[in-house]
Amino acid sequence: MKSITIKGSQRESVGKVSTKALRNAGKVPCVLYGGESPLHFSAEEISFRDLVYTPNAHTAVIELENGQKFDAVLQDIQFHPVTDKILHIDFYQLFKDKPVTMNIPVRLEGNSPGVRNGGRLLFRKRKLSIKALPELLPDFITVDISKLRIGGTIAVETLLSDDFTILHPDSTAVVQVKASRTSVADDSEDDEEEEGAEGAAEGGDAPEAEATE
Repeated sequence: MKSITIKGSQRESVGKVSTKALRNAGKVPCVLYGGESPLHFSAEEISFRDLVYTPNAHTAVIELENGQKFDAVLQDIQFHPVTDKILHIDFYQLFKDKPVTMNIPVRLEGNSPGVRNGGRLLFRKRKLSIKALPELLPDFITVDISKLRIGGTIAVETLLSDDFTILHPDSTAVVQVKASRTSVADDSEDDEEEEGAEGAAEGGDAPEAEATE
């Protein structure tokens, strides 16, 4: 997983006055948890652009002026209710031998035959919460929808991996294709009808049509 470097300065004072002064100077007060004790630091707001304002998942390398470096993951973030400026960020320190929990984006690949036939694609889970060692954290989880037909569902149970644990029930729907008013017979149904017609032409018994009201 890609890491974003955050260059910051350790904070000696964490009172309201110093916090307000930091924000007025365009800096964001932060706290790094997970170590022996919380580490308070600040960094330029622009430093968080590629970490916060992106649909992708990234870890962070916090690099302080004194040369200390910490691998971390963003744990919580507070925005101003009116201006949407970043007010505060909490980070959690990463250790190579300790699993961490992150929300990882889901990417769809392929073309669904159900959608081609007019079905509605429902993207139920755009991110999945997973637990893994830092070095095994994926940038994204790929879901192949090239065989997803009308009425079909791809659930968490089909995405399981030895590298990470997905923290959702196995039956959780990630993506589905539902029938719509404009949907037509799916490709598989067309194939079955063609096979039935060929069997009738050769003297075989064609499938009987089911009566509908």
